Amino acid sequence: MKQLFKLFLTASILFTNSVFAGDPAPACNIKITSKGLKEGSMCLLACYYGDKNYIKDSAKANAKGEVVFTATEKYDQGIYLFVPPNKKYFDFVMDAGQNFSLETDTTDYIKHMKVKGSDENKFFYEYQTFMGVKQKQIEPLRNLYAKVKTNKDSAKIVADKIAVIDKEVVDYKLNFIKNNPTTFVSKIFRAMEEPIVPEAPILPNGRKDSTFGYRYYKSHYFDNIDFSDDRLLRTPIFHNKISYYLDKLTPQICDSINISTDYVIEKGRANEEVFKYLVNWITYNYESSKVMGFDCVFVHLVDRYHSKKQTPWIDSTQLYKVINRAFILKPLLIGKKAPAITMQDTLGKEIALYDVKSRYTILLFWDEGCGHCKKEMPKMIELYNKLKTKGVQVYAVETEDNPKAWKKFIKEHQLNFINGYLPDQYKRAVTKKIYDIYSTPVIYLLDENKIIKAKRIDVEQLGNLIDAFEKERLEKENKK
Repeated sequence: MKQLFKLFLTASILFTNSVFAGDPAPACNIKITSKGLKEGSMCLLACYYGDKNYIKDSAKANAKGEVVFTATEKYDQGIYLFVPPNKKYFDFVMDAGQNFSLETDTTDYIKHMKVKGSDENKFFYEYQTFMGVKQKQIEPLRNLYAKVKTNKDSAKIVADKIAVIDKEVVDYKLNFIKNNPTTFVSKIFRAMEEPIVPEAPILPNGRKDSTFGYRYYKSHYFDNIDFSDDRLLRTPIFHNKISYYLDKLTPQICDSINISTDYVIEKGRANEEVFKYLVNWITYNYESSKVMGFDCVFVHLVDRYHSKKQTPWIDSTQLYKVINRAFILKPLLIGKKAPAITMQDTLGKEIALYDVKSRYTILLFWDEGCGHCKKEMPKMIELYNKLKTKGVQVYAVETEDNPKAWKKFIKEHQLNFINGYLPDQYKRAVTKKIYDIYSTPVIYLLDENKIIKAKRIDVEQLGNLIDAFEKERLEKENKK
């Protein structure tokens, strides 16, 4: 699929580490000292944003291994990265004050970290130190559990020890949140929490509700995510939560995904930047998806948000491209009736797609001058010869205007299915546009009613798909 919709996010390198005489007083002053960092080393200041990292600033280390980042305007708050030349980075909190220092050692950033002027970073590194200890305690237990898990008694002993450590981690976070409720670190801890699912209720038939756990978990998944706080965008947590909800907690069918995307985006209205990010990323994610049929989500999002003037940050040119892309794709969604077309065969006789009577129609757009098409066509011939007795027909459309070479190829390769092309240049261009043909070959699989069952698949996938659809059809007929 063409990828016209891009996230409107750009990495910017801002050389603001020096403040000259006469310049405004810096709004932030962050000094990072790292023992072992060579003088003149160029270091980067980057931040998380969704599932990516963006460079925000750069500065050189002095002879003491000090790197100072200053700017006339404060950085957006969130989790940032200090990236030295060896790319062995560490995270820290960009707090509200932005006037602090971090001192550490390249041998072990967390172990040697000293924080001055930032409670948020003090709390952040205390937690990381605590987690480092717990990780060392739990790792050998997990390795041991993998060895003894087939022994019920031994496995329980090890599992109980692991559970104790897990509880210590949970208690640490809960106690911290209780004692420091207004800190950003507390908000991060809350965002990391998973819903605790209560015991499933008993149904009238006396059995437990087997779907209760999933439904409860999904409906409470965002209970601890503050969609009004755009600082969470600049953490590794927010994007992963959204992605997991859409990919793992939502059934991977169009209608269900549409409901989930709307649910998430509407939550984002609590903050302008969060809303913008969700609309941008989710739209791009499904427009560029390699999963067949997920363009239905892209079309839905464009209809609901972009076409309804809900995306004022997108310039008119880009917005037109996005809306036009959805307009082209909408009639071609899986489950829609294929647009009607009529071609001329090698004798000049017109053959309409809807006049083809077959259980399945393989609608193939190709060009005899296309190298990839020439490689795929023998496979199509072989497949057609196997499936033609099962009610399969191929309706092959030559997309270019070279009738002599086209007829020669048909004769030489014995293309014994329906072959045609459009001699009229205008009609040929229109057909390519309505079927979204910007490269060849392109294959659509249609059922007996010319409903699109699959699209943009290769020849190897066709046989398996037709077998699967036939099995499904026969099962439905047997149930009648």
